[in-house]
Formats: sequence, structure tokens, C-alpha cells
Amino acid sequence: MRLATLLTVMLFALPLAGCTDNNVTSPRDVTPPAAPRGLYSTTGDNAVTLRWLANTEGDVAGYRIYMSACESGGSCPYDRQGSTTGTAFVLGGLSNGVTRYFAIAAIDAAGNESALTYETIFDTPRPAGVDAAIGNFVNSTAGAGWDFSAASARSSNDNLTDVYFGYNGGVYQMFAKDVGGTFTDIQDAGYATSLDAVDWAPNTGWSPSGTVELILGHCYIVWTRDNHYAKFRVTSLSTAQVTFDWAYQTDPGNPELAAKRAFDEDRAPRPVAWIAK
Repeated sequence: MRLATLLTVMLFALPLAGCTDNNVTSPRDVTPPAAPRGLYSTTGDNAVTLRWLANTEGDVAGYRIYMSACESGGSCPYDRQGSTTGTAFVLGGLSNGVTRYFAIAAIDAAGNESALTYETIFDTPRPAGVDAAIGNFVNSTAGAGWDFSAASARSSNDNLTDVYFGYNGGVYQMFAKDVGGTFTDIQDAGYATSLDAVDWAPNTGWSPSGTVELILGHCYIVWTRDNHYAKFRVTSLSTAQVTFDWAYQTDPGNPELAAKRAFDEDRAPRPVAWIAK
């Protein structure tokens, strides 16, 4: 073969060799995960703990947490508060007695964000304490009563006292304070390993006598004369005094004491457009 002919064949072959490209680019993932489900909150002191069910998509990388001052959406956006790879998040630094609304969005590995959770979750943090102690009013009225609003012991005769403790040799009792015919109500909520087991004050079931028998490990709900709800759990009990953990809702008339769950299957997710990024 002549040299000129050989060069011509090589020149035509070179472009053909470059026509085969094995580097195929995969389509970009633009599909967001489903909105997380099962969101609920546990009320704390200046704090709220959010928990939810894990998404089932294999590419979910984490979750973003949002909070709003109301549920209205466009005029009241949900602002991002943080993110996590888990299914629980604690929001601290909140004001007690102020209700806030919460939602969660899922994020996948490609950065796609889901709509916010279906559930309407709101929570009102409230003050709480542990190891409060009051004495037996039969022995001394001083320090036998408890004022939830001030988180302090008072005399059982003090008009600011909400409940007071007594033991007469037979039954340990907590008395709801009556001031001039205006009653504080009280009821036994049963045994629980934690005070958080009591989540919502009921409308009925209050003791007709205004007293309850105190039992170690039992939780009790109180509705004060000035329309505040409180709860306590007995942690130790003797003839001399009762010790208890407690929580008090500073928002008047608000029965929320620990947890709020809402599973509304008919609600559509909040549009992402409501979110203030």
C-alpha cells in the first residue's frame, strides 16, 4: 500500500475511534422524600422535645426542624431551627407559657426536601421542678402547703396555697385549697414511672371532696382556683412530709402539661412555600 493511501485510511479511522463514549451521566435525583409522620412533642421547662417516625426511603440523609408562632402558614412562616440525622430533637431556650407550632421535613442525599409533616403539633413549655417537699399540717401548718405559681412551700393556711399535705394516722392525703368558696380541684391520675406520663388535664374526674389519697409513684392533676393546671408525682412519703416532682402551666386555661399528639390523616402537608428558609 502506498504511503499516501495509508495516511488517508488512518485519517478517516481517527474520528471513528472517538465516536464511542462509555461515560453515561445518570439523571439527577429531583424527587423529594415523603413528609415525615408520627410527629409529637413532649413539653419541658423552657423546652420542647420533638419525636417522629423514621422515613422508609433508603436515601434519606436527615431531617430539618421548623417552628412558627402560629399555624396560618403564609402570614406566619415556619422558620428553620436546626437539623438532625436522628428522629428526636430538643428545642431549648423557649419562653414558658408561650405556644409555638412545630413541623419536620426530611432531606435526601441529593438535597431534596420534603413537605412538612401532616400533623398539627403545638406546644406550650411550662416550669417544672423535682424533689419539692412539704410537711404534715397536723404537726405544723408552716410549710405544709404548696404554691405552684411561686414554686414554693407555704403555710397550709395561706390563701396563696394551692394544695397541702396531711396525715392523721390512717391515710396520707393531699387537700385542695378552698378560699372563700372558690375551690382548687384535684384528681389521681394513677401510677407512672415518670411525671411525663401525664400529658393533658381532663375535663372531668375531679375529686368531689377536694382531697386525694397519696400513693407512692402516683401522679396527680391540679386545677387551681385562678384557672391554671398543674401536676405532681409522689416520690417519697412519710408521716412527716411528702416529696414530689411537679410542673405548672403558666398559660391560663391551657390544659397541656406534657405531650401533644395529633394524627390527622385527612390533612395535606403544609406547602414548602410556607417555609422561611
